[in-house]
Amino acid sequence: MPAMDDKVREALGEKVIEWNTHSPRRIYITVRPEDIVETARILFETLGMRFSIATGTDTPGSIEITYHFSCDETGQFFSLRVHLEDKEAPEIESLSGMMKGAEWIERELWELLGVNFEGHPDLRRLLLSDEWPEGDYPLRQKQE
Repeated sequence: MPAMDDKVREALGEKVIEWNTHSPRRIYITVRPEDIVETARILFETLGMRFSIATGTDTPGSIEITYHFSCDETGQFFSLRVHLEDKEAPEIESLSGMMKGAEWIERELWELLGVNFEGHPDLRRLLLSDEWPEGDYPLRQKQE
């Protein structure tokens, strides 16, 4: 029986831009933003992984979103990483239509980093007060 790493590599094929085995249990896979729905569907539906969480970071060159999936049978985490290069208007397709669990974390990333999740059913504030200034994203690096 092939290892899960091999199954994932084969299933994602040419959609993989970069493969980084951080440790035997933690694998980071960079894909293009336009491939996120299809690659997430492969991990979630085809390979039966569980969506755990998504994280976002404002890096010098992009807004990076990482979607973490756990493979309960092996104890591994496979994390799909995308780089949104338009930092003025970062946008990516929502995974909430496929995985209900993505709704809240996408709302958080929208609110705190300013990422628009196309097709999300309910992008509205979740954490910040109503008085928080529109367009001020607390997890964005301040421009000097």
